[in-house]
Amino acid sequence: MAEFFGGEWHGTPFQLFGTAHLIAIAVLIAVNLSFIALRRHPRPAFQRGFRIGLAILLLVNEAAWHLWNIHIGTWNIQTMLPLHLCSALVFVAAAMLITKNYTLYEFVYFLGIGGALQGFLTPEIGNFGFPHFLFFQALLSHGGIVTAGIYMTVVERYRPTWQSLKRVAIVTNIYMVLVGIVNWAIGSNYLFINGKPQTASLMDFLGPWPWYILSLEIIGVVMFLLLYAPFAVSDWRAGNAVQGSK
Repeated sequence: MAEFFGGEWHGTPFQLFGTAHLIAIAVLIAVNLSFIALRRHPRPAFQRGFRIGLAILLLVNEAAWHLWNIHIGTWNIQTMLPLHLCSALVFVAAAMLITKNYTLYEFVYFLGIGGALQGFLTPEIGNFGFPHFLFFQALLSHGGIVTAGIYMTVVERYRPTWQSLKRVAIVTNIYMVLVGIVNWAIGSNYLFINGKPQTASLMDFLGPWPWYILSLEIIGVVMFLLLYAPFAVSDWRAGNAVQGSK
């Protein structure tokens, strides 16, 4: 049993889009598709239980991640503060699920679905494959954030607006500046502002520092626009329908 929680893994290494990863992706898709039925046939008591349960799962899973790093001796303030985007969004998503706060929803929708989905599809877990703890921890964390955003959109009928997009973009850039100050103060590299991650990532294709940061900004804007596009199209169609009825 200790092998499954150890800092070294001698089992089957993680394979991107291998069998275990594809099963996890299928489970994520199935869970989120089930929200369509819940939207059509609301069950308030179940919905509240689901929200609270998912919030607890996200928080316990994050706590387990910190305890695991303490256990294997890798916890330090330079790498383990919850300042990376997905780590911060665990707490934002949990608070949103518990309080149903719309402002928090805006950030989970744009940053959570867009960022955590990438983390779910390309998790940075080295060779820690199924059934190691880290395999489950990373996929539950990223998958839970994505599910939180989709759940609130589909079942609770929240939706972003154009103002939401602008607010999230502005606050995210302010957050990057603040994290940059933290990086300077403690010698960390949160948000990978000071350099690319040591493992292979999308940033490897975006040029050298600091130009890849500008590339990430552009990618972020495109991602935000794509996530907002279904609502923009819906609003456009609704506007045309109103005009046509006059």
